[in-house]
Amino acid sequence: MTKLELDRHLKLRQRLTNALSLLASLEAAAVPGVQVLDGMPRASGICDRVGSLATEIADIRGTITQLEAEVTRSAESITAYISTIPDSMTQMIFRLRFIHGLTWKRVADSVGGGNTECAVKAVCYRYLKNGPPRPSGRPRKGKT
Repeated sequence: MTKLELDRHLKLRQRLTNALSLLASLEAAAVPGVQVLDGMPRASGICDRVGSLATEIADIRGTITQLEAEVTRSAESITAYISTIPDSMTQMIFRLRFIHGLTWKRVADSVGGGNTECAVKAVCYRYLKNGPPRPSGRPRKGKT
């Protein structure tokens, strides 16, 4: 797994969040307003606001369905990768950041132990660069 793949997942999550927000605002705008019953004629044109928003709402729902499927596939791949990480704290950092989408600051707060935003970010990027830590100690001498 690369940083690029993990960042792609975060961007997909953000796009999904933005699409859901847009859908909510379109649905709120499509609710018919209260009519003003003052008896005065209106000649500025007739417009069906709800009807014109209906196609946009349908389009954004289709986009949301596609994004949800992509996010699910991506999350499954990332979850499988995270399960191969031997260190539980590193696993937690990856899960909080890339599955739950928390900011580095919130990841540090959740991990606790006096960890800072920079510290948890360093653990993550070090793991991505070097892989799991190697056992310490001297290598055994071979028989010659």
